[in-house]
Amino acid sequence: MKKQNFESKNEAIDEAFADLKHKKPDALKKRMNLSWSNWGFGQEKLEVSVERLKTNGFEYIELHGNHYGPDLGYKPQEIRKILADYDMKVSGVCGMFSEDNDMASNQNVSRQAALDYIRREVDFTAEMGGYYLLVVPAAVGRPASYDDAEILRSVEALRIVAHKFSDTGVKAAIEPIRSAEVSIVHTVKEAREYIRLVDCPGIGHINGDIYHMLTEEDHIPSAILDAGDMLTNLHAADTNRCALGDGSLDLDRIIQALYLIGYNRDGCFFTPEPLGPGGDPYPAMHGIPDTKKLDVLVSDTVNYFRERESLLIGA
Repeated sequence: MKKQNFESKNEAIDEAFADLKHKKPDALKKRMNLSWSNWGFGQEKLEVSVERLKTNGFEYIELHGNHYGPDLGYKPQEIRKILADYDMKVSGVCGMFSEDNDMASNQNVSRQAALDYIRREVDFTAEMGGYYLLVVPAAVGRPASYDDAEILRSVEALRIVAHKFSDTGVKAAIEPIRSAEVSIVHTVKEAREYIRLVDCPGIGHINGDIYHMLTEEDHIPSAILDAGDMLTNLHAADTNRCALGDGSLDLDRIIQALYLIGYNRDGCFFTPEPLGPGGDPYPAMHGIPDTKKLDVLVSDTVNYFRERESLLIGA
């Protein structure tokens, strides 16, 4: 029987990974860097979150980009102490873009707020030693377009602050998000085109998200290969946007694709972000956390990921 299209693509991934494993076994010695995006922990104290991650073997955390104004958000001195106490490092900062700070908005006040927000978060990311700041070209939670000039406005806005990234060395990680949540830039291909249009040093990386890729990409492992060296962070959740292993995600081929692009190098992170199903996940950042459920969520996810990774590599 003729293979289905996705089966043929899976077979190509399997063959390429087997070839890598046979010819370049040293390329598989280093394990991937795991991080965790903490904004989904809601109003939980950062120290509690960091302790949970350390207990589960994490060395990195992706911090909530919560500097929504000059007086708001994490204070560097306080954060450094908590991180030092648990020997935890920062992978990057999860930029949060709503209609209030939307680079594609037709309201100039919202575009200005986005620029001011990016400036604050780039400085914070650099001070924390983070590698990247996640940047969304348009508001999350606004799937309807204002007009056909959104890309142009967003590109124009990001160019204004592009120098902040090149000056600090922080990577701008453009995130494609599913069309049910944002109006523009939904795929790796579209993120690459957006980066090409911005055409500025410092704007050259991608933040993937498996949950969004499930609906927008025709084959997730192939999209990872297409992203290549531009991919610097990958958010992860299963098909139900819950813990890895709780759905029907083909995690093995995703892991294989990541190793094929050399994603187990420094500065690249696999970052679980299981937020649960729903159209607009942003309310999760304001929620009261259930500590026991979060403990299980983190433990189940990391154990499942490391199990599948080890089985594939044969360690």
